[in-house]
Amino acid sequence: MIFLTNNFLLPTLTITQLYKCRWQVELFFKWIKQHLRIKKFYGLSPNAVRTQIWIAISIYLLVAIVRKRLRLDLNLYTMSQILSLTLFEKMPILQAFSQIHCSTELDQSCNQFHLFDL
Repeated sequence: MIFLTNNFLLPTLTITQLYKCRWQVELFFKWIKQHLRIKKFYGLSPNAVRTQIWIAISIYLLVAIVRKRLRLDLNLYTMSQILSLTLFEKMPILQAFSQIHCSTELDQSCNQFHLFDL
């Protein structure tokens, strides 16, 4: 591998370690974009960005804990969508997930026209 740098004072091993660390930061932000629902940062200070990331990670972990404890087959994205829709409704959490599951089963079992009756 060839790494380009304009810092000729650092040894080669240090430069490669810096690239490796930078790549870990890139992977972390890729994971944030894919799993956490952060569309934009509302504050620009380091504290505001850290706070928003920690809140999003906490929500992600809480949804993962609920999924594991309730033994649900839904993925975390679907669960977070359901929770955002039923956030202010007063119902048991398992009921919210079971209603969505039942409605998807009803949609699959309905009669549909087929283009080719084979």
